Amino acid sequence: MTETETFDEIGGGLRKIPFAAAVAALAGLADAVYLTVHHFTAEPVPCSVISGCETVLTSSYAEIAGIPLAAFGAAAYFAAFSLALLSAFGNRTAWTLFGIQSILMAAFTAWLIYLQAFVIGAFCQFCLISAVTTFTMLALYLFTRFSGYR
Repeated sequence: MTETETFDEIGGGLRKIPFAAAVAALAGLADAVYLTVHHFTAEPVPCSVISGCETVLTSSYAEIAGIPLAAFGAAAYFAAFSLALLSAFGNRTAWTLFGIQSILMAAFTAWLIYLQAFVIGAFCQFCLISAVTTFTMLALYLFTRFSGYR
C-alpha cells in the first residue's frame, strides 16, 4: 500500500480488513445466539474441550434481570457486524463506531474472563470462543489505526 492509497481505495470496492471484522462479528453472533437458545430452552451446553460450561452459564453472573449475557452479546455482535459491513463498503464513520464498540466489548470480555478465572473458578469454552472473537475484532480495528492502513 502506498502512502496515497486510503482505506476507501483498498480492495476496489470491498475493504478487506473491515470485511474480515464483519466475518469475525458474525462468528461471535452465531456463538452468542447458540448460548442464548440453550439458556431459554434450558438445554445443557455440551462442553467437549474443557469442563465448566454449566458452572459458568448457570452462575449468578450469567444473566442480568433474567436476560442471559449471551443475548446482550448477540445484540453487541449484531451491531459490530452491521458497523463492520458498512465499513467494508466505505463508511469510515461506521469503522470508527466499530472501533468504539470493539473496545467496549473487549473491556467487558476481560471482566468476564476475570470472573471465570477468579470468582467462578470455571471456564466455558463457548465464552472463550466469544473472547477470542472479540479480541480478534479489536486487533483488526487497532491494526488499521496504528499501522498506517487507512
